[in-house]
Amino acid sequence: MIKIIFEKDASDFILDSFEKSIDEEGYIVEKNDIGQRVLTNNAEEIKIEEFAGIRKGSEIFIKSDLSSLIQLCDDLAARG
Repeated sequence: MIKIIFEKDASDFILDSFEKSIDEEGYIVEKNDIGQRVLTNNAEEIKIEEFAGIRKGSEIFIKSDLSSLIQLCDDLAARG
């Protein structure tokens, strides 16, 4: 299994740069509306420990699981 790990400081910096934060349950949320959790391309809520990055375009959040990373690679390859 492949795992991408950010140090806490890096994750905090990345999320802060995109006006995001983490709620009490560990989900990534909008900083100005902590009741609104961000979603992956598959409409899944994402916890900070699953966070692999944010893709260009309408802030597409990427999980660090293998299927999400394969989907990202496929999408990028399709764009050529």
